[in-house]
Amino acid sequence: MQLLQRALASLAWVLLTGLVTGCSAPASLLVFAVEQSSNRDEKDPTCMSAGCAAAAIVQHAYDRYTEGDPTPCRKLNTVARALSGRCGAYQSGSLLTKDVTTSKLPRCPLSLAARDPRLWPVLPELLSKGAEPERCEQPPLVALAQAEPCPDFAAASPEVVQALRWLAEADARAIDHDAIRMLSCPAAQTAGLTRVLDGWLAQGLLPRDGLGFSPLDALHPSYIDSAFSRALEAGGHSAVAALGTQPGVLPSGFDAALRSADRAALDWWLDRVPALANRVPATRADQLPWLPLARVITPNYLADPAQQGPLVAYLVARGADPWRPLPHEPRQSVVSLARQLNSPALAALDPPLLWPTRPVEQAAALGARVAGAGLAAPALMAAPR
Repeated sequence: MQLLQRALASLAWVLLTGLVTGCSAPASLLVFAVEQSSNRDEKDPTCMSAGCAAAAIVQHAYDRYTEGDPTPCRKLNTVARALSGRCGAYQSGSLLTKDVTTSKLPRCPLSLAARDPRLWPVLPELLSKGAEPERCEQPPLVALAQAEPCPDFAAASPEVVQALRWLAEADARAIDHDAIRMLSCPAAQTAGLTRVLDGWLAQGLLPRDGLGFSPLDALHPSYIDSAFSRALEAGGHSAVAALGTQPGVLPSGFDAALRSADRAALDWWLDRVPALANRVPATRADQLPWLPLARVITPNYLADPAQQGPLVAYLVARGADPWRPLPHEPRQSVVSLARQLNSPALAALDPPLLWPTRPVEQAAALGARVAGAGLAAPALMAAPR
């Protein structure tokens, strides 16, 4: 009994000192004591010794002291611990099946693991132990596409790539605008994930009607001129139909091509719909149509600001009108917007009028050509007095 009293008094003094001084050493001592008592309790649930009683008090005091802090790793189940990012590196084979099927996490474990490439190693074991993508509120592959439009698939192991491919093939909700953009991006092409798109097309899962979006609009600009896109066109999909509304988070196909200054992709779109040079339809109900020239001269729009001048010249050559009124401000044109923004592309939008350096000689030469053709020379207007 005296031993218990001495232990409790000592622990109370340590606790009081730590709380008053804020010193980290007592806190570390408390953590150590709690962990040790927890280990003993697992072996002897009926522990009634002085050490166990003291540990119970320490446990209660420590829980009160750390109230509001993240849950300690030792209290998390195996899935939550693997996905926490603060409990050490994930160890393959550490997940318990019961934790996988009832994770008690506020968000689906598959979506959490898929959307963060750092957690990809957990995916294969989650799937092998019963995790189901259909139970996720958001499809895991869509969560990844919206968080990382073109992840570094080359850095993933073959098992992880296969798990991601399985998520695409097993979950029908993965047939999504943003997921197709990701699965057709350069990194996905290198990893062979475009075969998922080929499979969807072969199975008739990308029909012309009923999807709610256009697969052509969803394709990454680097994949818009491909055998896959030609197969879509052969199946009835068109660039004109691709300009309708789409529910994705990622920008439309033409917008993505313009942002990245991808000339090959822009040629693909403008060859099929020349009117896009001057006006792009809205893809959402809360948007207005927009002018490519106005977007290009807007700061921070282009991925590479150095492309602003060359892209303006390209669009003008493709028929874009710099004096076209802005949809949201009809009294302002692209040229006036460029002046307002002090855009370096103003010279390309509104080039200065160049007068001939030898006007008398050139006028005489023009008169001689007109006379030689048997046409009456135009009368010259008298200069104003």
